[in-house]
Amino acid sequence: MNLLIIAFWLMLPAYLPNNCAVLLGGGTPLDFGRFFHDGHRILGDGKTFRGTIGGTMGGLIIGLLLNSLAPILGLPSFGSGFDQLPILLGLSLGAMLGDIVAAFFKRRMGLKRGAQLFIIDQLDFVMGAWILTLILAPMWFQENFTPQIIIIVLLVTPILHRVMNIIGFYMGSKREPW
Repeated sequence: MNLLIIAFWLMLPAYLPNNCAVLLGGGTPLDFGRFFHDGHRILGDGKTFRGTIGGTMGGLIIGLLLNSLAPILGLPSFGSGFDQLPILLGLSLGAMLGDIVAAFFKRRMGLKRGAQLFIIDQLDFVMGAWILTLILAPMWFQENFTPQIIIIVLLVTPILHRVMNIIGFYMGSKREPW
């Protein structure tokens, strides 16, 4: 099987949440509008409860759908029964948490919502997804995220991120096309 297809398949529950968060977000910010001791917002208006929950649910739903197709397509499974929940939660919620952590540090640097931070913006959600999945389902992670798959994800994700931001810009959901 093509390693690029497998890498994309494994990462789709982590790739989708931030897009769902943009579409479903809004409402109360996670930081409730509060400021950190440095005078900057803790996270900013872009990180909301609705977006975080919607993004996580989007990742879980796509993961469950992919898992039902895995045996038919001969692609890796995300587990079975209740075993799939820690894996899919790790990938989807982890992606959201990675993005939230990056937002925290971007605010500490004085960067405003939507400001570019090279490489961090492209890989923050990947690191979050991998770390949480490694914590929640270490055996599954080690079996599926081989060194080759990890390298492919690290190389392809910045390109996919750029393409999705350009699409989001033209759809009106992103301020800048990066």
